[in-house]
Amino acid sequence: LGLDYIGDPWKWRNSLKFAYGRTKIGEEEYRTNDNELFFESTLIYHIGWAVSPYAGVTARTAVTKGYDYSLEPAVQIVDFMDPFFLTEAVGFIYDRIPNFSTRLGVGMKQTWADQFAPRYTADADTTNGLEKFKNETGIESVTEYKWEFLENMSYYSYLRLFGTFDDMSVWDVRWDNIIAAKVNDYISETFNVLLIYDEDKSIQRQLKEALQLGISYTLF
Repeated sequence: LGLDYIGDPWKWRNSLKFAYGRTKIGEEEYRTNDNELFFESTLIYHIGWAVSPYAGVTARTAVTKGYDYSLEPAVQIVDFMDPFFLTEAVGFIYDRIPNFSTRLGVGMKQTWADQFAPRYTADADTTNGLEKFKNETGIESVTEYKWEFLENMSYYSYLRLFGTFDDMSVWDVRWDNIIAAKVNDYISETFNVLLIYDEDKSIQRQLKEALQLGISYTLF
């Protein structure tokens, strides 16, 4: 879902991604294979410069319970709002080119967790390792690009980086790529490749590929 306000000098952009899916292969039980709620809101004030100041917020959590199926039996590792990631940032954005924008700012990232606190919010410098909240400050970089390479086909790329001042050698990465084909006024087909690297969630890079057929409609 997306809802934008385009004015002068203000621009307010909002997007919400809700993804939940399950799959069953052979005799195995149903497994959750998609489980994410991602929200982003960016307020921009155009002042006539090459770049404009912005303030933004992103929020991310799981839709429901998620499991690590590499273990036997499967072990639950997430739940709705457990963990919950919230990032606020202020900085400057360049969006003078149609279908392209890039922004860079200083931000803060908060992580809340309850049942899974040791995995996501534990502080290695403390003795108990049971902290349920963690705050980090760092640099946020977000770049978006859309290319309509055919009359009914487009490519969209979203790259988000966040690095903490404590360790600038490690960056959280979210790279979302979508190729969309419009079949008719209501039916569309998309191919999505999502790459995530978030050390708080996993020390390994995570990759998702999905080919989807669905309904797409613009309200106004």
